[in-house]
Amino acid sequence: MLRILSRKLLSSRLLLGLFLLALAATLQPAQAAKKESFRIAWSIYVGWMPWAYADEMGIVKKWADKYGIEIEVVQINDYIESINQFTAGAFDGTVMTNMDALSIPAGGGLDSTALIIGDFSNGNDGLVVKGEGDIAALKGKNVNLVELSVSHYLLARALDSAKLTERELTVVNTSDADMVAAYKTADVEAVVTWNPLLSEIAAEPGAKLLYTSADIPGEIIDMMVVNTEVLNDNPDFGKALVGAWYETMAVMSADDEAGKAARTFMGEKSGTDLAGYEAQLATTRMFYEPAEAIAFAKSEDLMKTMDVVRRFLFDHGILGEGAPSPDYVGMTFPSGATLGDQANTKLRFDADFMGMAAEGAL
Repeated sequence: MLRILSRKLLSSRLLLGLFLLALAATLQPAQAAKKESFRIAWSIYVGWMPWAYADEMGIVKKWADKYGIEIEVVQINDYIESINQFTAGAFDGTVMTNMDALSIPAGGGLDSTALIIGDFSNGNDGLVVKGEGDIAALKGKNVNLVELSVSHYLLARALDSAKLTERELTVVNTSDADMVAAYKTADVEAVVTWNPLLSEIAAEPGAKLLYTSADIPGEIIDMMVVNTEVLNDNPDFGKALVGAWYETMAVMSADDEAGKAARTFMGEKSGTDLAGYEAQLATTRMFYEPAEAIAFAKSEDLMKTMDVVRRFLFDHGILGEGAPSPDYVGMTFPSGATLGDQANTKLRFDADFMGMAAEGAL
């Protein structure tokens, strides 16, 4: 299965190495701002497969040519490694979740901009137990998941709903590659994972799906994040990416042969088929229209979500090396609202380029 190394794999060792890379990057002298060629990375996940289609079908090239630039699109199977490389300067942009954007590049000192908000998980992530227990029954049990990932975050939110704390159970770090096999052993009582693994485990006899990302809509967000300095100095780079993205959205969302062909391509490219890919789309809230993404970006809910996310990261020691409080990293939002230390603003949610797409101004 191609999706062995997913968007969510995270470890303390990788983070430490990342922070050292980021620190080294911040110590390098500033380079010439104007560029003509750019690199972006993507990894296999339902909401990021459009980049594969846009690249292979020449849509990215079309938009890059419009602005007289070049954009190289690179697939990186190891999702976290793609973010590490972005933070170290090897890429000008890459796909990532909102949580990872805050913990890795922003927490590591790189000023980053969420250029495109593509979707949020709306059931693609879930907590499964054996038998008829509820969330409260997790007290004293083991829960298998990829530690310090969005699965870990989902567990924390599930426990909040039942007024439990993580200290009242034991988290067992388990790789996504081992999750299905682990669930089938007698020792494992509960798991938190994502699709397509989630669907496979939930279909097991006696499995009960207790809590999913549909219970916290809008909190696990999938984005294209770019280097803020590169974007500011090269706005055509942002225009080309946004233009290519929404052209692809229009194709894949259409109920016609072209749309079906695009979704089939994305499914096969991700190791499944049309039916499998559409099943994952059903539990993903895609923002096919720029106006939808803009409304989401400007809502008060986004800031509230990022407040919860930053507190989770701080509590687990992954908001940034030596972070003294959840306010360590500053964030800005299209509404004009801010969170954290604005003297250390490192994550910016932008709606201007998506706004150009909505107005037909690209």
